[in-house]
Amino acid sequence: ALLAGAAPPRSRWRWPTGKVLDAFGPALEELDLARHCKGREEVADQVVKSLLFHTDRIVDYRNEWDEDAAIEQALRAFRADWQDRAGEIEELVYVFGDTGDALKHDRWDVTRGLLRATGWQEMLRIRRLLENLPELAALIRRLGRARQTEERDEASQVRLRVLEESVELVPRTRIVRVPDLPGQTRSIRRSGRIARMLAQEAMLLPHPRLRMVWFARHAERILMTYEDDDCLEETILAESPALRPAAQRIPERRLEMGPIVVCVDTSGSMRGASEDVAKACVLEAIRAAHAQKRACHALAFSGPGEIVERELRVDARGIGDAIDFLTRSFHGGTEVSEVIGRAIDRMREERWRFADLLIATDGEFGPTREAVSHLKAAKHALGLRVQGVLIGDRETIGMLETCDDIHWVRDWRRFGQGGPSPIHSRSLTAQYFPGALRSAGSACEVSADEASKAVSGRPLAHDTLR
Repeated sequence: ALLAGAAPPRSRWRWPTGKVLDAFGPALEELDLARHCKGREEVADQVVKSLLFHTDRIVDYRNEWDEDAAIEQALRAFRADWQDRAGEIEELVYVFGDTGDALKHDRWDVTRGLLRATGWQEMLRIRRLLENLPELAALIRRLGRARQTEERDEASQVRLRVLEESVELVPRTRIVRVPDLPGQTRSIRRSGRIARMLAQEAMLLPHPRLRMVWFARHAERILMTYEDDDCLEETILAESPALRPAAQRIPERRLEMGPIVVCVDTSGSMRGASEDVAKACVLEAIRAAHAQKRACHALAFSGPGEIVERELRVDARGIGDAIDFLTRSFHGGTEVSEVIGRAIDRMREERWRFADLLIATDGEFGPTREAVSHLKAAKHALGLRVQGVLIGDRETIGMLETCDDIHWVRDWRRFGQGGPSPIHSRSLTAQYFPGALRSAGSACEVSADEASKAVSGRPLAHDTLR
């Protein structure tokens, strides 16, 4: 009954009975322990074991008090114990969406110690911040490439050769009847054609008076004449339905699920509101991964050689790692090339093969040309997708070169000191400095000798650019 989320009616209880049942039954309902036990076998076991422990203490209390007082003392101890535990369970569910393996009997004491640490209050603060960032939850749910959905992804399209219905011109032969063409005499009709008039009309011409009748008939084109025509074959181009091959871009089905790899910029420029939003990204990744039974790997990077890796799960050890990861201070420089290489190496492992990479940063970094080439090769070979969470005022060249899509948290300032964003668009670099973006042409180099020739106006070799 506890696993179903409802306490059984007292008439069906086989134990405890009598006064003990009358005391502990209402306490179970008052503390609403059945709600915490729903679907959580480890919590239900803890409730039953706690009932056994505290009711067993009644015998010991009888050495000092009567039966009613002993039951009341045991009830107070049970109630005090589970008031604390119920609050801790609610906090766990609030932060992670579920309790996971953190409440198993052998890990309960460790988990309770973590929930009473100072870092846990920071976790609660970040969780409250997440309520104002629903777009992060939607983004992280779309990460991964392990399963196809029915939704079409317009950003990912494939070229297919298909047959399209069309119309083409084909030669056709038709018979055309040509009037007045000598060929076959069909009938007699009235017309003005002298060459085809009947003999009776010709007999009018020699007569002195009937001659004028002939001229009148000719003028009115009512002479009796033979009707001739003929049929000719004519070749024309006629429209005909046909199927022709054509290249068509069709959106692929969007991929989701699979592991999540999160890279968090912990440089000094991320202090304050940016830091809080970046930590919220990590916490939401933990929540989504646990709810969907996915793996979650987080990397915090700042200066050269300063990378911290954690695999974050919802259990006693994972909660401790999450608290340690999310309470780290943000300081130092920004070296993104090293963490990109580390993340790609991780994704070459079988377990992380279908993972997507999420980078939470203010964009104030610049990857080396080798790192960008390495990342492009991984995207082509592994199908890797890189999603960027921009916690700043504008897209930077570094983010444009590394991320397939950039999700701008425009009002990130209000999570710190407050105030509206003074920037109207995230794409300031592309709008005002398009030449700064790295392209195939801008990546070309010339030697020092060729550069001096160009300055002096001397002719350059055809293969100068390389």
